[in-house]
Amino acid sequence: MEYDGTRYHGSQYQANALTVQGEIESALYKLTRERIRIGASSRTDAGVHAKGQVVSFKTKSSFPQKTWVKALNFYLPRDIAIKAAYKVDNDFDVRHLALSREYRYYILNRLTPSPLLQRFTYLIPQPLDIEAMNYACQILIGEHDFAPFSSVVGGQTHRRVYKAEVNRKEDLVIFDIEASSFLPHQVRNTVGGLIKVGLGRTEVETFWEMARSEKARAIGPTAPAHGLCLIRVNYPDFPPSSEER
Repeated sequence: MEYDGTRYHGSQYQANALTVQGEIESALYKLTRERIRIGASSRTDAGVHAKGQVVSFKTKSSFPQKTWVKALNFYLPRDIAIKAAYKVDNDFDVRHLALSREYRYYILNRLTPSPLLQRFTYLIPQPLDIEAMNYACQILIGEHDFAPFSSVVGGQTHRRVYKAEVNRKEDLVIFDIEASSFLPHQVRNTVGGLIKVGLGRTEVETFWEMARSEKARAIGPTAPAHGLCLIRVNYPDFPPSSEER
């Protein structure tokens, strides 16, 4: 599924706030008349978008997979869309069976804002040194203690990052990162630190020192949520073949 997260207080259900989970569960009830609780592969914060979010649920209903897609999209608001549906085994765990998550952060790197892109990009009007930002990314690859990149103190803070790179496409500077999972605000704090490198306000070696420090909240500031998008969640042998959609 994909969604524009602008209106939502995150993906996870909250009793007194508009959330992606709440909208999906409301659509499921309208379709099935069942009170269904969904699980999500990765939680997204308020204002964060998704292109490849995966959710799962159990139901007594036996609609064909294509009917699930068409009917749920009928009941969902226009900023949330189901892209495909699959029948999976009862022991499928949408969160713990995921091998990795891929996130992308979009920076609009030009002097003037864009009315068309403002909901999905973070405007930085000063020139960014992409080479320095990529050099700084080298410290992220592998399994490390990412407490310096988290906004929450405590808990298990080791994660494995498989990919971290910055690329420019005309006015867009795009940061891609893939990891086993992420700490709260890890990606947005990473982007905030990399922007300081790109602007020449933090030396690469200083960024590396902070990354190795194991000191909570050492790197930032937290980049705005609206530039971040969950691109893909990877599973072993999933999705099934097209015949099962």
